[in-house]
Amino acid sequence: MPAMQILTGLTVAVMGGDAREVTLVECLADVGATVKTFGLPVKGPNIIPCPEPEGCLIGVQALILPVPGVNEQMELSSAYLKTKPKINGELLSLLPAGTPVLVGVARKPLRELLEKNALEPVELMELDEVAIPNSIPSAEGAVQMAMERLPITIHGANAMVLGFGRTGQTMAQLLSNMHANTTVVARDPAQLARASAMGLKALHFKELVDYLRDVDVIFNTIPAPVISGEILQRLPSATLIIDLASAPGGTDFLKARELGIEAVLAPGLPGKVAPKTAGMILARVVPGILLQKIGH
Repeated sequence: MPAMQILTGLTVAVMGGDAREVTLVECLADVGATVKTFGLPVKGPNIIPCPEPEGCLIGVQALILPVPGVNEQMELSSAYLKTKPKINGELLSLLPAGTPVLVGVARKPLRELLEKNALEPVELMELDEVAIPNSIPSAEGAVQMAMERLPITIHGANAMVLGFGRTGQTMAQLLSNMHANTTVVARDPAQLARASAMGLKALHFKELVDYLRDVDVIFNTIPAPVISGEILQRLPSATLIIDLASAPGGTDFLKARELGIEAVLAPGLPGKVAPKTAGMILARVVPGILLQKIGH
């Protein structure tokens, strides 16, 4: 059954990205949008590959950037480009004021640049309908990493999850379902109450230092420096840390290395372990956002 052509008449630019954006471009084209692409190996009806970023932005009504957006040097995130272009004011000035710019995460420099150019940022990872489904491949990928690195099974392991937001909840639920001895560490009393109601052990952060002697694996979901030198010094040297927070993560990686503790920074797992699923999550949400922001 052919897709409904709900985006006919709209022209959007998709710049950079990985397999997630390839899936998104195909789906946008399927529902009638004309999609100008830069740095993506995708072809087909309604898809116009552009050799330069400037050409990609001319005549579009919305810009879609990769889920990670840009790095601190304002370089476009891309799995397929050897030389990553910088997103700057001159480039963005090709877009009319008020143009929506969809991105997974808008770091401060990008957000400031968009505001300076009177463009409207839309952070997809702030939306529950994107972030909650994305937490599933994040949690599955994190468990996969732990299984590859631990000398023991997840079943029966002493596991800690730091943070109990969208990813933390899915992470803790998956570990509990795999019969790990799962402890949730958070500060919010409501989150701790929810963890307890789910049958999980719940700890406030101020209690954490007293419960580190027997930890096998820690999954951190908090994008703040929470696994400090003080915490690391109290952990068994065999403890594994999987840090799911966006770079630079929440772990003192230098101190962990000094202590011989394996700590792995693993942001953006959906795009690595389940890019098709992660792309379809975007494809379910983005057309509605474009219709809302641009309309006909």
